Amino acid sequence: MEASSFQSLIQLKCFSPSLTCISNGHPTKARVKKLHGRFSTTTVCGVPRRLFVKFMGLNAAILYVCPSLAAPMPEMKEPEVIRTQKMASGVRIQDIIEGEGPEAHEGDLVEVNYVCRRSNGYFVHSTVDQFSGESMPVVLPLEKKQIIEGLKEVLIGMKVGGKRRALIPPSLGYVNENLKPIPDEFGPRRSLLSHANEPLVFEVQLLKVL
Repeated sequence: MEASSFQSLIQLKCFSPSLTCISNGHPTKARVKKLHGRFSTTTVCGVPRRLFVKFMGLNAAILYVCPSLAAPMPEMKEPEVIRTQKMASGVRIQDIIEGEGPEAHEGDLVEVNYVCRRSNGYFVHSTVDQFSGESMPVVLPLEKKQIIEGLKEVLIGMKVGGKRRALIPPSLGYVNENLKPIPDEFGPRRSLLSHANEPLVFEVQLLKVL
């Protein structure tokens, strides 16, 4: 009943001095009353007053709580890529931010934030909370058999403050479950390792060389 009335409401067609309303597939007339020669009120057939007031109040509430519905959404821009390189191993690297601090070398201990996604863009794991923005950086040793080989290649040569994005093939990724970075929690750990046999995209920021 209310659904058909709502449909009638948005199908109103106005003519002077009366309104025509489509109700249940049949046109009906609406009455227009003059008030002091200046304003008019309209009683529309087939649209209950309760539904009309409820509808108008709901619209106002939605726009108050979610003003984004009344305004165009800003465009999300991809960060500008400074350079792109393909390593002999097959790792593809994009430099997004050129760091200005100390450079990381093989054998160093580094502190990083990272986001890991599947190659189709689906989120897998991150040290940065996607809602609060809080981060829990991890410390990684740039040594063989302790970190996934592809990420080691990405971090070596980076400077503190720098950010890179890399596509890492599975042969240079989680070839065993003991390689870092790996979440401590069971759920995220299981989710990450379930994608070990496919390419992974890491976006990593170097915070410190320890």
